[in-house]
Amino acid sequence: MDRVEPNLIQPEGSQTPRNAEDESAVPPIPALEQIHSGEELLSVTPDEERISIASNWTLVWWRFRKNKLAVVSTVILLFLALVVLFPEFFATFDPEQTDARLAFIPIQSIHWLDEGRLRPWVPGVAGKRDPVTLKMLWVTDESQKIYLRFFAPGFSYKLLGLIETDRHLVGAVDPEQAELVYLLGTDRLGRDQWSRLTFATRISMTIGMISVILSVVLGLVLGGISGYFGGWPDMIIQRLIELLQSLPTIPIWLALTAALPRTWSPEKVFFAITIILALRGWTTLAREVRGRFLSLREEDFVLAAELSGASQARIILKHMIPTFTSHIIATSTLAIPVMIVTETSLSFL
Repeated sequence: MDRVEPNLIQPEGSQTPRNAEDESAVPPIPALEQIHSGEELLSVTPDEERISIASNWTLVWWRFRKNKLAVVSTVILLFLALVVLFPEFFATFDPEQTDARLAFIPIQSIHWLDEGRLRPWVPGVAGKRDPVTLKMLWVTDESQKIYLRFFAPGFSYKLLGLIETDRHLVGAVDPEQAELVYLLGTDRLGRDQWSRLTFATRISMTIGMISVILSVVLGLVLGGISGYFGGWPDMIIQRLIELLQSLPTIPIWLALTAALPRTWSPEKVFFAITIILALRGWTTLAREVRGRFLSLREEDFVLAAELSGASQARIILKHMIPTFTSHIIATSTLAIPVMIVTETSLSFL
């Protein structure tokens, strides 16, 4: 007969005592009125609902607005974009206007207050002859004030090549003093530096943007083909990349620039330099895109898209490229100043 432990037999109606550890391990049973319904358990806050139904671009915009530095940088870039589109409006003189008598005029700093009132003005300039070199030396004269106004009249131009106007962002209140405002001074030929800077911004920014766009397009297309299809296309594209990267950059750029015909118009030279800068810029991005495609083409979501009957172009454009869009944007942003510096170097050389 089996042995029964006496301490395990409890009288009817009695309860087994529990220690503190057992009571803490067993969660208390809530009262009936405290039990929530299924609808209450599934309820979400309005903010959570907005996030759940928001698109990817909406989520990006919300996150972007929280970054104050990014917002300020965007405002600066938008201002530069306006200068690129409308350099004539921001300029105070025709950039090609020369007057050797006004060479090397110093910078005229803008003063915003005049006798405690908001009234912008710049000091005038006075010239005196150097007794040794007999050259004209220009200095600012604080006693002579040239008051400024916005949307002042100046030299005539066509806005975007369509609308003829003579209004500029800033100019002298007195039309007779309009020829005395040189915000950044003049060069050795008497040309206004501020006006030439605005037009140079258009050239440099446009070349940088177009070169980067061409580089990104070539890098995505050739790198995507190389990584997604593999085989002989991959071998040919990779050998081409290695060939271009093995060539010395500056000598090749100089040789191609020198080979441009002298009879070409400035527009043709402009686009030729843009293509020359983009000729080698796509190789690094193409290698990076190839590596991303090699890893992504084995993922489950790509296989699911293939089984659902999606075309190869749709898989690449709608499923694979969006996964590393942030990397493409960052690479493009860093490539723009490199292109601008390269274009400036070619101009000096």
